Amino acid sequence: MDRSAVIARLRELPPGKRVITALDVPTAEKALDLATALGPGGHFVKVGLELFSSGGPEVVERLRSMDRRIFLDLKYHDIPNTVASAARVAATLGADLCTIHACSGRAALTAAAEAMAGVDGPRPALLAVTVLTSLDEEQLQETGPSADGVQERVERLASLAWDCGCDGLVCSAADLPRLRGVIGPEPLVVTPGIRPAGADVQDQKRVATPRAALESGADFLVVGRPITRAENPATALAGIAAELEQTS
Repeated sequence: MDRSAVIARLRELPPGKRVITALDVPTAEKALDLATALGPGGHFVKVGLELFSSGGPEVVERLRSMDRRIFLDLKYHDIPNTVASAARVAATLGADLCTIHACSGRAALTAAAEAMAGVDGPRPALLAVTVLTSLDEEQLQETGPSADGVQERVERLASLAWDCGCDGLVCSAADLPRLRGVIGPEPLVVTPGIRPAGADVQDQKRVATPRAALESGADFLVVGRPITRAENPATALAGIAAELEQTS
């Protein structure tokens, strides 16, 4: 499936169904309990490093058996052959989205994108992570000193990833309005660091409300603790989904 077809298939989902609940829990049992607590509205979930390290491919399979779409957020960052092989595995697991760090470089990004392009039939969208939403300007300069600011680095990495064949990006909604002017409307964009108005930002540095993220050009929103730590996760999710439907 080529890039345009992958992107179009995911954009067919209505805005209210583009909320991805982050199952950032330490065991498969807790993840499955949480997926159940989300109710029928929680059809798109994120499996990240913590959960995958505990539950492995089996937790993905069990969530898929519950009719959940999977955002496999493992942020590949390795040599070209390794990230290409990992991308192929993500496709066999039936994930809808998977991630690679844009700072892996041109060779690795291209290898992963080519591996995805070679998959027969439906495949995950390969998303390049630009700059983590937990990093601010000071922290970014500490790990990688550069004349670029956060916004400039996001734009440079996003352009590189798209040029290498990735299907889209993961970036902060705060970076997105200007970024869309650089990369255009075609790339799929997933935004983490989503916090409903008035919510605690916790360890995130660059956050946005669901409405602001959608209006900035995001396609999917990743929401964790505001849903998963709510007294009623299904109600919290439904509230965010309703806000997105009203925005569209």
